[in-house]
Amino acid sequence: MFITKTSSVEETEELAQRVAKKLSTPVVIAFFGGLGMGKTAFTKGLAKGLGIDCEVTSPTFAIVHEYHGKKVSLYHFDMYRVETWDDLYSSGFFDYYREGAVISSEWSENIENALPENTLRVYIERGETENGRIFKFEGYGEYENFVC
Repeated sequence: MFITKTSSVEETEELAQRVAKKLSTPVVIAFFGGLGMGKTAFTKGLAKGLGIDCEVTSPTFAIVHEYHGKKVSLYHFDMYRVETWDDLYSSGFFDYYREGAVISSEWSENIENALPENTLRVYIERGETENGRIFKFEGYGEYENFVC
């Protein structure tokens, strides 16, 4: 497990940009953490790091937002309302994964048993300040290189 901290939304996005540059596809980035922990901010940074230039918003009611770059697509899921395997299948999760995309999955606690082997698990906790966050990365190979 690799642990790092950020002290602002901007630093969270910068961390995610560094992570994006180290990814190979297909990959699922599974977020674990409560409301307001920075999952969408991290995904904004991922998009930027993947060369995707568009506004990234939380997919709370849509379940998935699609963002397409020149080289890779990013699918941003909110699994909060996913309760069954049928819900997960109907969301397109497995189809997008087979497409060779980057999948950012908020509320991954709800689909943990369905996560593929090469999932990067990102646990987010509140830090010492209001905007401070502690990120714990687990899985997906050489995550130690993400801070380089």
